Amino acid sequence: MTAGVSLRPSKADALRYTPIAEHGMIGDMRTAALVGTNGTIDWYCCTRFDAPSVFGALLDADRGGAFELAADVPARTKQFYFPDTNILITRFFADHGVGEVQDFMPIVDDSREADRHRLIRRVLCVRGSLPFIARVAPRFDYGRSVHTVSSRHGQTVFDSPALSLALTSSVPVEIDGPDAWCSFTLDEGSSAVFALDRIGDGVEPRACPLSEAEDLFGATVRYWRSWLSHSRYRGRWREMVHRSALTLKLLTYAPTGAIVAAPTTSLPEQIGGERNWDYRYAWVRDSAFCIYALLRLGFTDEAKAFVHFLSQNICLTDCAHGPLQIMYGIDGRSELPEEELLHLEGHLGSSPVRIGNNAVNQLQLDIYGALIDSLYLYDKWGEPLSSEHWDTVGKLVDWVSDNWDQPDEGIWETRGKTQNFLYSQLMCWVALERAMRIAAHRGLPADMLRWGRARDAIYRRIMERGWSSKRMAFVQHEGDDVLDAAVLMMPLAKFISPTDPKWLSTLDALGEELVSDSLVYRYDPSGSPDGLRGEEGTFSICSFWYVEALSRAGRVDEARLAFEKMLTYGNHLGLYAEEIGRTGEQIGNFPQAFTHLALISAAFNLDRALG
Repeated sequence: MTAGVSLRPSKADALRYTPIAEHGMIGDMRTAALVGTNGTIDWYCCTRFDAPSVFGALLDADRGGAFELAADVPARTKQFYFPDTNILITRFFADHGVGEVQDFMPIVDDSREADRHRLIRRVLCVRGSLPFIARVAPRFDYGRSVHTVSSRHGQTVFDSPALSLALTSSVPVEIDGPDAWCSFTLDEGSSAVFALDRIGDGVEPRACPLSEAEDLFGATVRYWRSWLSHSRYRGRWREMVHRSALTLKLLTYAPTGAIVAAPTTSLPEQIGGERNWDYRYAWVRDSAFCIYALLRLGFTDEAKAFVHFLSQNICLTDCAHGPLQIMYGIDGRSELPEEELLHLEGHLGSSPVRIGNNAVNQLQLDIYGALIDSLYLYDKWGEPLSSEHWDTVGKLVDWVSDNWDQPDEGIWETRGKTQNFLYSQLMCWVALERAMRIAAHRGLPADMLRWGRARDAIYRRIMERGWSSKRMAFVQHEGDDVLDAAVLMMPLAKFISPTDPKWLSTLDALGEELVSDSLVYRYDPSGSPDGLRGEEGTFSICSFWYVEALSRAGRVDEARLAFEKMLTYGNHLGLYAEEIGRTGEQIGNFPQAFTHLALISAAFNLDRALG
């Protein structure tokens, strides 16, 4: 497959937008902010992941809003995470000094303090002397809502109809129209603090003196290091694996246990294209895979919280797309209407900007396999499923037994016609097989004859209709010979032996057609129309699936080289967007849970294969 992927932005646009990869993420497990390597926060939704943006310059450099904080002289910058934490540090290297900005959101237990969503920016001069400049320019409700600015009790307060934010600063701040700004100079050893709080609804304005900021910094370090200490992973690439684990933890919504696919919306899969989607919701598939990855490392609390989210917030329905939706709001809501924000130009001019997601009503049969596989692992590595949970599993598996052969939209959420996708049938097989394992292991009641007949029928159907003698490979869907990287899951799901001749032939075919320098395309849109215009980049989860498939097939040297190459495509912090573009740039929503969970799984299995 040729690598003609992204359109080049104009030089003017390129200067206005910080590239997707030039960001780090901070958060409080309720919401998140992206901080550019230039020190600017240009994505932040308050008070939760799926709330309207306050800073959205990532989607419109002029109308989106931002929180700028940087050296006020020419400076080189470098960015890293404080070791084993989600505290982000941006360093500025200038002729007469070195300074740094420490960005973090404290993790607190008190519910009212958690509702504050405090965002702290500590500025330090560590060598010489350095001038800084700050500008706080919120644009509420994706830039659609006007606001006022006032000084009250030593704070700068931004009031909009639906949300109020209070800025505390240890240096004097001036109001400039809808914004607040200041300039100041720090000498070696001195510091300044900015704290942005959500106020109202019982959350009172509160100052943040230098000493409190330092205490909160220490407490936040202790929280993240305490959490990470529960990891049982001791293998190769430990730093990358733990960074991915910390990223997945940041993408969990603590009040319910939901896990978002990404903290952003509408970051383009092709610059200038229309493949722009809102990922700030809980996909059943993505969440289930996240639980698998975290359980692998020894984190069981997240799995327990997600199971609680499913049981407490989601009602099974009897409708055309099955008892489960493919995704839910982080509060469990089922309605996620899609809307285009026409006033925003999109990242590098890539419109439309979308909020909500109409794919919510698609039929994607694979979600049942992903979910029940994660419940199987939770029952095995976490704690036994309750009788109530098993009743739910039984209802889901009964439905799968009767409906596995329906055409659907598939894992890639195509907006073309439905097909009998191999991957969908594969994961229905997983749902049945894993449920039967749980029942046999625990002696639980189950219609084993019914489930077994459906499981075996799926196996025979895939082997007969999913195999193309012309391509000598398993293909995307029945009735065609198109290849699809999703079939890489066949040996990973234990459907087929990783050394089966048919599988090895498929692996070779995928390598020849869909792999480019370890990077893997999902499929070829020209050969398999998906209802959308344009092309896209390589899909990073598929690249890590490819690594795992190679290692399981015994091609360990190839797997290791492909994995090491994939690590070079991560950003300076080890974070990944959804896709990789033609020249190695990160494209799509960022950072993406799917990619990081696949990195963990690939590293785990490759490390075991290497011995």
